[in-house]
Amino acid sequence: MSTNRILYIALAASALLRAEIIDRIAVSIGNKVVTEAQIDQEIRLTAFLNKAKLDTSGDERKKATGRLIEQTLVRREMEFSHYSSPSTNEVDAALKSLKAGYSGESRYQDALKDYGIDEASLRGSLEWQMTLMQFIDFRFRPGIQVPEADMQAYYKQQVAKWQQQGTKPIPSYDDSRESIEQTLTEQRIDQAVDQWLAETRKQVPIRYRDEALQ
Repeated sequence: MSTNRILYIALAASALLRAEIIDRIAVSIGNKVVTEAQIDQEIRLTAFLNKAKLDTSGDERKKATGRLIEQTLVRREMEFSHYSSPSTNEVDAALKSLKAGYSGESRYQDALKDYGIDEASLRGSLEWQMTLMQFIDFRFRPGIQVPEADMQAYYKQQVAKWQQQGTKPIPSYDDSRESIEQTLTEQRIDQAVDQWLAETRKQVPIRYRDEALQ
């Protein structure tokens, strides 16, 4: 074997070793994996989108890991059911709206650098959020019905709060009905999603390579 070939193999092996060290598998979900680098990126993207202080502590890593596990389970379901993704124009509009919150392109670019992310990753995160919302609406919203009695009970609770807060005039039930129905529908969609995720977790083997992330 030539010296050049030996050197090539050695360099390739070294590169693979460095990649393994840098981006080790943290969790396996069925035949999918979540890596250390993905967890770090999830933390940074979430902080950026929330305009929150960057926190890479153990607690935040656990939260980010939990979100990535849930994302993997949803992606798995979407692969089985062939859900559609948002259009390029929709993602462009979302990114444009986000950038409008900064006073100029330089401030926006500085913010990306401060959080250690790039626009491609940010765009991917926005696309995923929109995809997830479409999935939830398609998968769970049609099965949600809010009985009239539940809306009236919720209105009575709101009236008590408004009275305690000194709100005047207190909106009538008819004026509040649409917003109440929307609020209760969203709550029940969240509950349905949480229940589905809990049941799906039982069906898919999840193995933590880093026990500190459990």
